[in-house]
Amino acid sequence: MKLYRCLALALACLLAPDVGFAAAEKVRVLVLTDIENEPDDAQSLVRFLTYANHFDIEGLVATTSIHQQKRTAAARIRLIVEAYGKVRDNLEQHEPGYPSAENLLAVVREGRADYGMHAVGEGMDSSGSDLLIQAADRDDPRPLWVPVWGGPNVLAQALWKVRATRTPEALAKFVGKLRVYTISDQDDSGPWIRKTFPSLFYIASPGIHAGGAYHFATWSGISGDKFHARFTGADFSLVDNPWLDTHIRRKGPLGAQHPHTEFLMEGDTPSFLGLVRNGLNAPEHPDWGGWGGRYEFYTPRTQRWFQEPETRPLWTDADDEVRGVDGNWHTSNHATLWRWRSAFQNDFAARIDWTIKPYAEANHPPVPKLGHAAALTAKPGQRVDLSAEGSSDPDGHALSYEWFYYGEAGTFTTSNARTGQPVAIQNFDQPKAWFTVPTSRVLRLGTMHIILAVTDHGTPRLTRYQRVIVNVVP
Repeated sequence: MKLYRCLALALACLLAPDVGFAAAEKVRVLVLTDIENEPDDAQSLVRFLTYANHFDIEGLVATTSIHQQKRTAAARIRLIVEAYGKVRDNLEQHEPGYPSAENLLAVVREGRADYGMHAVGEGMDSSGSDLLIQAADRDDPRPLWVPVWGGPNVLAQALWKVRATRTPEALAKFVGKLRVYTISDQDDSGPWIRKTFPSLFYIASPGIHAGGAYHFATWSGISGDKFHARFTGADFSLVDNPWLDTHIRRKGPLGAQHPHTEFLMEGDTPSFLGLVRNGLNAPEHPDWGGWGGRYEFYTPRTQRWFQEPETRPLWTDADDEVRGVDGNWHTSNHATLWRWRSAFQNDFAARIDWTIKPYAEANHPPVPKLGHAAALTAKPGQRVDLSAEGSSDPDGHALSYEWFYYGEAGTFTTSNARTGQPVAIQNFDQPKAWFTVPTSRVLRLGTMHIILAVTDHGTPRLTRYQRVIVNVVP
């Protein structure tokens, strides 16, 4: 029963959007970005601002990285925020809670214009590291998420200073407030942070670009089909420049700030995409999977692209088995992210529409609703009935339904050889569906994650989710 109560509490928080968007708790976010090292940071910032009402944005900090070692570019952040300011009121017509451009400009800061650990230590504070400390110290029960798009030395300096000036108990409290998602290691401070602060919540595909790390990183699944990761199975047309030109860049002042892709689209976006309130994402549970990919908690074995061996567990690469647009099954860490590509690209296109269109001319996401609790218990052989009756669409569009078993996200394990979906869901494309908990080839009892995806028939088609966790007991 204790496990069941924990699941119920976690799901109650996860599914808060079901009680109304405005009532859902925002995520606190402070972004570190080496913007201007290449176009993808600016691209990611444009998308990030279209979701600004999902977050309490506590900082936008320009940093260095291995790709940009001696300068920061806060001016580029300000330029994009000013473009956001021109469309903010239009965005507010579609969903409430968008901050003013003035409020965002007030939290733009910079790190030191130096590389990695050269900018960490006595006398190395910056307006960026000071802001991070202030944000984490705020009397707020919510954790502070720190998406790191470049080098994390601003975070390293904040941690260094707190360790040097506070008691071990105060340091532990400070570290406990932070949630970090880095886009690989873009300077030498990342490995230092992980080994020096072993309890810090840290999501990463460790390693540096020079060793080939980006090729193997989960975040490359955002759009790395033909560049870093070189995988198959996803629809590359959705992340290529022609699609972005049509659906993003030609639409208003904010869309125009999304630059032409030179390497891969928005390599930094996975660091915050899993924080979007879509009914699927569960930020405190990276192993549950979501738009930002799926990660598991373990100490990774040393790879040739690591700067040094990892010394403790962190949230790092995991594999999903996903049927691609080519009709074949693909198993990789990249697939944990690209499996959602159609949904998150359509969502971005719709939000850019919101920057220029009145409510009646744009599409808005459906509202899935479960006809039962989000946390259930069952025994092997038991039938589990599923219901999405009561789901709706604010624009009155027709809805399509898909129920599927997300086997990798749970702990229930079967040796059924059926590829991809070892548990068949009957009427999987209907509002009411059901499945039978397997009794044969069961290796381990535990949790089963059943995902409901509800997609409207507007333009572009938008998807929202509900997650049902079935705890299988003897």
